[in-house]
Amino acid sequence: MTGPSNPLAPGGHDLGTTFGGSVIAPQVPAPRSRRRLAGLIWTGIGVVVAVGVCAAVQVGANLGYDDALDDFEATVDDAADSGLLLADELTALDDTLAAASGIADADSGTLMDAASKDALVIAIDEAATTASDGATAREQPLPSAVEKPTWAWELFGETTQLNSDRVAADDLVADFDAAGEAAADAARTVDEAGTAAIRSAADAAPGFEAAHVSARNLDIIALRSAAEQLQQSEAVLDSTTATAYAELESAASQMLISEQAELAEKAGPLYNARLEIEAFARALAPGVLIEFDWSELVNGYGYADSMGGYATWWYDDPGYATIELSNSVAAYWPSARSEALVAHEVGHTISVKCDGMYDDSTQANIEAWATAWAISMGYTDVANGTSAYGPPPQSLIDAAAGCR
Repeated sequence: MTGPSNPLAPGGHDLGTTFGGSVIAPQVPAPRSRRRLAGLIWTGIGVVVAVGVCAAVQVGANLGYDDALDDFEATVDDAADSGLLLADELTALDDTLAAASGIADADSGTLMDAASKDALVIAIDEAATTASDGATAREQPLPSAVEKPTWAWELFGETTQLNSDRVAADDLVADFDAAGEAAADAARTVDEAGTAAIRSAADAAPGFEAAHVSARNLDIIALRSAAEQLQQSEAVLDSTTATAYAELESAASQMLISEQAELAEKAGPLYNARLEIEAFARALAPGVLIEFDWSELVNGYGYADSMGGYATWWYDDPGYATIELSNSVAAYWPSARSEALVAHEVGHTISVKCDGMYDDSTQANIEAWATAWAISMGYTDVANGTSAYGPPPQSLIDAAAGCR
């Protein structure tokens, strides 16, 4: 049998297996392809790069969202602060409007200057519109952020929305600030118009009083008190000022009512003489509030040619008095007797201006003072009190001359 053409080198082993005379050579593994290994490497690198890019995008999306959220929240905080300031301005405007409207409603045209009233009404109407517009602006809701999303594509979308909402919040800041400034300006305008209007009414009070001297004392005092409160108050329109103005209007109205009642009581054939006597008495004691009553008999006098008078006075601030006269005083007016008797009664009432100038602890001293005062004024007819109470001492007449 013939052997293989390439016999083994000496010492070698033939590990092959012969089947049917054939020899099968042993299988040797082929070397791995370098090209395939390079592909795997590049694939791995690609995966790493992709993962890195995704991570970078995710981080960038988060950071961008966080920055947008910070800016958004800061702007919303500014808008909230502006909204609170607007609310405060609207509250102040509402308070001013309430006071001004109360004043305008209370005005009867008796005291307030017509031009001042017109300016006040215009200011109120314009301020009411400003208040309404401001309330509408204040009702605009503040934008809010939703819960932070997870994925980059969601973060990008929400970041865009946050930026848009920040712009809207900026617009709200501008709206709130503008409305607040408008409300403050309107409040100042109403305050100035209202203050001018009530001052015009308070300044008119003395003239009104002079034109209605027949009103009752307490109504006149109420008018003076309300006018003084308005003149001394700070230039601020508030509920206290509105109340004082309402009291001024009420006093003026009551003065008109009481004046008509007093004049009605004096009606009749002696009406003009009564008014002349009252004016005469007031002129003798300027600054003293005196109201008058008329009766057929006073202190038991008034029949035939007799005359009667009676005075009551109150030491107060201001002092005031009432003089009651018999109809006969008016019937014999203008006579020296009537003048002297009236002067005696005025001598009693002027005590409110000269408190402490004489001893008023006894009725005799009181009557002596009134008689002395009438004499010091030049009324020498015995109806000055001399006939009823005797002549007063010269020292008392001299003292009474210092009471005017």
